[in-house]
Amino acid sequence: MKIVALVGSIREESINLNLVKTLQERYKGKLDIEIANIAKLPFYNQDDENNPNEEVKSFKNQILNSDGVLIATPEYNWSVPGVLKNALDWLSRVDFLLKNKPILIVGASPGQVGTLRAQLHLRQILSSPGISARVLPPSGNEVLVNNSLTKFKDGRLTDEATLKFIDEVTDRFIDWSKKE
Repeated sequence: MKIVALVGSIREESINLNLVKTLQERYKGKLDIEIANIAKLPFYNQDDENNPNEEVKSFKNQILNSDGVLIATPEYNWSVPGVLKNALDWLSRVDFLLKNKPILIVGASPGQVGTLRAQLHLRQILSSPGISARVLPPSGNEVLVNNSLTKFKDGRLTDEATLKFIDEVTDRFIDWSKKE
């Protein structure tokens, strides 16, 4: 299953990027996870939506050719980062590339509640008419890696209980994504 990952933090040592890299390595053979570089996307501008630059065209092509999308979001001011929202704005216009596309949301944070508020807001965004993505239902599938500074070692998630839970959610996502 080919998955494109959108990571809402563009920081080089991002916890969310490291979470995606952990999943990329852990599920090799089960999921082919390619990380999109959303940092290079220009700000969405309606004047350019019908004739986007090569970065946007390449990004849209990645999404078009994927079987699903993994979104790893940190929480900035109780919401999603602007760079992630910008990427979603590009995908919500003209081609509507996320319509009915299976989405798995994850997030890691050094705080106690993980990325709960950002993920709730992200679910609202993904259900908007311009996007209309198929997001894995939240009941029992919220991947909120809290207290992440204690759960990562050398840039990889090592907490066994968390990994076991993510294994279960990933299996449910794969099965669920094939249903429609």
